[in-house]
Amino acid sequence: MEDLLVGEGERLRTEGEVGAGKGTVTSSATLGVRLPSPRPARPAYIPRLLLLPAEAGEMTLQFEAFYAGGLAPGWNLLVQGHSDSGEDKFEINFLSETGDIVFHIKPRFSSATIVANTFQGGHWGQEEVSNVFPLVLGEPFEMEVSSDAEHFHVHAQEHKVLQFSHRHRPLAAITRVQVLSDHRLAQVELARRGLSWGDVGY
Repeated sequence: MEDLLVGEGERLRTEGEVGAGKGTVTSSATLGVRLPSPRPARPAYIPRLLLLPAEAGEMTLQFEAFYAGGLAPGWNLLVQGHSDSGEDKFEINFLSETGDIVFHIKPRFSSATIVANTFQGGHWGQEEVSNVFPLVLGEPFEMEVSSDAEHFHVHAQEHKVLQFSHRHRPLAAITRVQVLSDHRLAQVELARRGLSWGDVGY
């Protein structure tokens, strides 16, 4: 069976009550298209929407996507939702092939901070904290995570809130992203920009 390729500049978007499985998945017309490639074909990413809503007060997996070619650098993750809980129950995790969390980002409303870390080899690393906190409890929020060859970049409400140096190499081994929350998300968009199929990672 041939591998399915995802074209450059493609985009995955889920809209609606993502956690309830009512979202839609769209693409810029290249998802699932068999494209010629000078290199061996890489499998397309596989999004997974949770079919069950989060239980009240419990943080559960709301979105997950996998891409064997690596999710860094060049991929953007955009998450939109609503937080009406004073508890810190929303986080984004990028994972390696071995299951280590190579980038963990979590807003903490209780301290008005955004924290980032890694969990590798069974241990948490040195936590990095940002006091730039444009999120407002009880209002819709938007967070975006992007990456380049040296850093993850985090924006919230269109404000740069954190820059996190990569602690895991090679970047091509970062193949999975998960979004967890105690509330259904309004939209999740995962987009790949600026990379060609000739790139092999760092």
